[in-house]
Amino acid sequence: MDPLGAPSQFVDVDSLPGWSDAYEAKQLDCHQSPVEKAQVHVRSPFPYREDINEKIILWKGDVALLNCTAIVNTSNETLTDKNPVSESIFMHAGPDLKDELQKLKGCRTGEAKLTKGFNLAARFIIHTVGPKYKSRYRTAAESSLYSCYRNVLQLAKEQAMCSVGFCVINTLKRCYPLEDATHIALRTVRRFLEVHGETLEKVVFAVSELEEVTYQKLLPLYFPRSLEEEIQSLPYLPADIGNAEGEPVVPERQIRITEKPGVPDDASDEEGLEADLSFIGSHAFARMEGDVDKQRRLILQGQLSEAALQKQHQRNYNRWLCQARAEDLSDIASLKALYQTGVDNCGRTVMVVVGRNIPITLIDMEKALLYFIHVMDHIAVKEYVLVYFHTLTNYYNQLDSNFLKKLYDVVDAKYKRNLKALYFVHPTFRSKVSAWFFTTFTVSGLKDKIHYVESLQQLFTAIPPEQIDLPPFVLEYDARENGPYYSSYPPSPDL
Repeated sequence: MDPLGAPSQFVDVDSLPGWSDAYEAKQLDCHQSPVEKAQVHVRSPFPYREDINEKIILWKGDVALLNCTAIVNTSNETLTDKNPVSESIFMHAGPDLKDELQKLKGCRTGEAKLTKGFNLAARFIIHTVGPKYKSRYRTAAESSLYSCYRNVLQLAKEQAMCSVGFCVINTLKRCYPLEDATHIALRTVRRFLEVHGETLEKVVFAVSELEEVTYQKLLPLYFPRSLEEEIQSLPYLPADIGNAEGEPVVPERQIRITEKPGVPDDASDEEGLEADLSFIGSHAFARMEGDVDKQRRLILQGQLSEAALQKQHQRNYNRWLCQARAEDLSDIASLKALYQTGVDNCGRTVMVVVGRNIPITLIDMEKALLYFIHVMDHIAVKEYVLVYFHTLTNYYNQLDSNFLKKLYDVVDAKYKRNLKALYFVHPTFRSKVSAWFFTTFTVSGLKDKIHYVESLQQLFTAIPPEQIDLPPFVLEYDARENGPYYSSYPPSPDL
């Protein structure tokens, strides 16, 4: 209420329900399913913490209407951007805000600057500039967006603010993918609260209706509201979860040059030359590879050691992975030919490949390989299974053996080690013969892991039906060929 008794348009953050308030916690008990028991000892890098969750609020509304210590405005480098967030803030703050912004003389991308709130309910406005997104400069955009959130939080800490209301910093005109940006926003706030949680009482994410869906989906990954939700969210965390502060990790930036490259950091001068010489050979600079062309020649001649071959393969895979993270693969993703679903009876992640959705002649197969690596890199770090639906595939959907051989040769050793089963669903006689030749003479290590599945009833003995998302045409085909599924169907001895 304002002094005259009229209802106020501003919203007090203390009146908003917290992130945990809308969730009915379900504690793990002695009646857990086998999946839960198998996974309960595995903790997320963002573990369940009630003290942090109490500070988080997800609110669908205009950030300019929040009554908190500071709200965040997203703008351009001249602080004159016209977007829905900034225009609402300018309208409610009044003309004095524009006059003060002129004194700031702009703001660089990733930085944060402070002004008074003027006619707003918030005492302060923190202005920041999000990056323009281009897929080829993805790494730079990620780092800049991280800096936006981190600098806003740091400024709030320095000014002893109690509460901060975040808008979604990446605006539509800057073309940043909403889901990617949300991952950065949430993990940066999470990491900050882990270390400096005592400095902030409330962090509000003010979102639109469209943005709310994405935030609802990703918040449990970084702010799980129970141990059960933490475990369920773990498989959906992205490969890059940032460093201890949430900052995107760029391998090329992890090289650290010490004052004396040949000497360990804790070595004292009194240890003398003998200690210096003993360390040579273990330091990164002493392990530089030399002539790459010579190494490749030795590989061809079969003269390179097994350890050197593994190192060469790892470098090659890392190059593919870096390219996969930088490339725009949205066209491949839209095919929905590869996706993660639930877990099998042993608690292992299930990945689905839909053969019919792969138009071999119409897509760039190198991009398809990059997409596979992009999706699978963080999945393959632990045990997983693949389900390949060969259902209704034709000549234009069948992967060439040369491509499969290249895929098998490129991927990291963890892919092969942690793949526990490949379920080949609805195989034809011809596909069985092709698979036999391929696994016998090309990639023999895969042969014992393949299980041919003639019906979904057989598949459900290994993977519960509620744990796998089935394409409708697969269900229709199976019902037509094998009849409807009955839960009383006896387990198949093949699986």
